Amino acid sequence: MTLTQTSTNSGSQELAITEKLLYINRVTKVVKGGKRLRFSALVVAGDNQSRVGIGIGKASEVPEAIRKGGVQAKKNMVTVVRKGTTIHHDAIANFGASKVLLKPATAGTGVIASDTVRAVLELAGIRDILSKSLGSPNRTNVVKATIRALTSLRDPAKEVSRRRGIPETKTEKQDA
Repeated sequence: MTLTQTSTNSGSQELAITEKLLYINRVTKVVKGGKRLRFSALVVAGDNQSRVGIGIGKASEVPEAIRKGGVQAKKNMVTVVRKGTTIHHDAIANFGASKVLLKPATAGTGVIASDTVRAVLELAGIRDILSKSLGSPNRTNVVKATIRALTSLRDPAKEVSRRRGIPETKTEKQDA
């Protein structure tokens, strides 16, 4: 299920945020009078440029859980450092018992990933990447590990100039 919303910034620039529902979990709690049903929804939101976020919404109705998850995903958006349609370097991240490995790929490779990791990467605007999901297949933990891996990415040119304490433009000219 894909929902698209367009929200306008303070200028004439428009930012289209796409939400994708990954998983709905039905939770049953046994109480004295019987069973109480609730739902949790795992939602990913992104602008297909370089921003992506995840949210978990919980409610007694499915549509309300999805809405809450979308609101939380938009609040928790992070910016991803990209190199064209791929990433600069390998990244490995853990969350709980889940582990995600991301590797850059050449143009035209596509997104080689599980459905959970694929949703996050595509909404972040990454089109060419290799990935491997290791450990627990728990969708929530895999998505959180993917976000951790994406936030650990650095732009090598900016990182070198920051460490050397010189402006970025000089570093790029020396490397060329």
